[in-house]
This record gives sequence, C-alpha cells and structure tokens, in this order.
Amino acid sequence: MTPRPIRPARPDDLPGFLALAAEVEHWFGPMVAEPGFRRAVRRSTDRGLATVAEDGQGLLGGLLFGSTEATPPLHHLHWLVVAERARGTGCGRALVEDALRRHVRPPAVLEVVTFGPDHPGAVASGARVFYERLGFTPAEAAEPGPEGGSRQVYRRHLG
Repeated sequence: MTPRPIRPARPDDLPGFLALAAEVEHWFGPMVAEPGFRRAVRRSTDRGLATVAEDGQGLLGGLLFGSTEATPPLHHLHWLVVAERARGTGCGRALVEDALRRHVRPPAVLEVVTFGPDHPGAVASGARVFYERLGFTPAEAAEPGPEGGSRQVYRRHLG
C-alpha cells in the first residue's frame, strides 16, 4: 500500500480525522465526540496547518501542526495518527517530513508530546521509537493525558 502524496487537509476530511481518532482513543482518551477536537481539526485545516495521507479507502494518516513565537522558533506536532493498516509503511514519516518542508525554516525546535515510558501505549503504538528514529530526544515530563496516562515531551533541534 503506497499512500498518495501528502496534501493539505480539506474541510471534507473531518470524517477521516474522526475515523483516525477513533482508532487511538483507547490510548489518548476521548476525541471523536469532543467538540474541542473537531474545532482543532477545522481551525488547523482553515489555517493550512493540517495535512493528510490517503489511499482509495480513506485517510491513512493525519497531522495537526502549530508554531509559537520564540527564539529559535518553536514548532509543535499537535496531533499525528497513522491508521493501523498503514503503520510501518512510512506514512507517519512522510507526514512529518512534509510538515517540516511546509512550515519550518531552521534554525528551529520541533516538539511533540507523546506517551511517557510507563504508558501502555508507549510500546504498543511504537510512538516513542518512531520519534527517536526521526531524531527527537526525550525531554521533560508533560501533563498526564485525559485518560490519566503519563506523557513526555520529545524535542528535535533543526539546523
């Protein structure tokens, strides 16, 4: 399965984002029924900060990106999910690389909050290994997730 090229999300991708969210709610807590999640997807889409990968069956992955003013600039992977059927295919890497090309001018710092080392999803999802392979390093602990699980900031310095 080869994903089509990564593209900016469109308003009609919301059901695909919700389907991706439904696959990972057991790790991250409720999203699909949460109005705040829907607003975040719409806002990111409207601002050109949401991207997707797809095939003929729907979305393979989605990413919500953001930035804050700092020196050097600080960027955030707010949300990145790859459909179970596409994990291990390079889809997640392609989404991150596309976000870097579109939105980041080095020098900069890129952060993501992912599972803490003791969270059941840390191993099962492969998220920590995924980010480490992309050059991120574990940093400080973050606030627990809505389901009560531990979280940790991962950081990557660019350029």
